Amino acid sequence: MRYLLDTSALLAHFRQEAGWDIVQALFETDDAELIIASVSLTEFGRRLRELGATEIEIEEVFVAYQLLFSDVVSIDTLVAKTAFVIGCRTPQRLPLIDALIAAVAQTRTAILVHRDDHMRAIPPELLGQQELPPHSHG
Repeated sequence: MRYLLDTSALLAHFRQEAGWDIVQALFETDDAELIIASVSLTEFGRRLRELGATEIEIEEVFVAYQLLFSDVVSIDTLVAKTAFVIGCRTPQRLPLIDALIAAVAQTRTAILVHRDDHMRAIPPELLGQQELPPHSHG
């Protein structure tokens, strides 16, 4: 089974927040193939920066995580067009980066793993999803 981790799932895992154990179990499952969209690296890095990490620390985290993924998928024409269609068919506003990440999941026939309200709004017939528990703001 192929899974695409959304930035929110990657962040939950890194910070050991609600749902991180589900992501860890995927990393440890032999027959699970984990992929990530290249734009998630940018989004993840920006979030780590907001949390106080230095560029060098963020680069080290990137290197460590990239070893866990079988592929970092770039945004190509097919993904861009698929993101447009997903955005059009999602009843709520879907931010561009979320549409691109969802499109990578759809074009690679991967289950999207996330904890993102925007992603939840994507109709299930467009994309298989595994939702993590919400982040507790405690």
